[in-house]
Amino acid sequence: MSTSSPVSLRRFLLGFALVALLVASAVSYLASSSPDGLAAATTRGCETVETDAGETLVGDCIARNASAHPLSDSPLADYTVGGRSHLTGVAGVIGATATFVVAGGLFWLLARARRNRTSP
Repeated sequence: MSTSSPVSLRRFLLGFALVALLVASAVSYLASSSPDGLAAATTRGCETVETDAGETLVGDCIARNASAHPLSDSPLADYTVGGRSHLTGVAGVIGATATFVVAGGLFWLLARARRNRTSP
């Protein structure tokens, strides 16, 4: 039986955050640049044709009714920073950090509300 002390929650969370940031920054470069199976399924039955206005779909498919997302021009669109595909890892770090901040804030608020509810 081991007599070592358990890892503190703070130490665990710090280690978890470091591993998540490492994965977000390094492994994201190995991801496919076109991983979306939904896009392939919705364009089935159509052909992409180049026109003066850009690419357009010709045929009968679900994607013909699609429009651009309102945030498609945002700084982190398409898992890049400002449209620069070589900054995928930076976008991953920003996304992971934002997730930690939002989740941490929500957990802090929930814990605070629970403490206030149980205190006399």
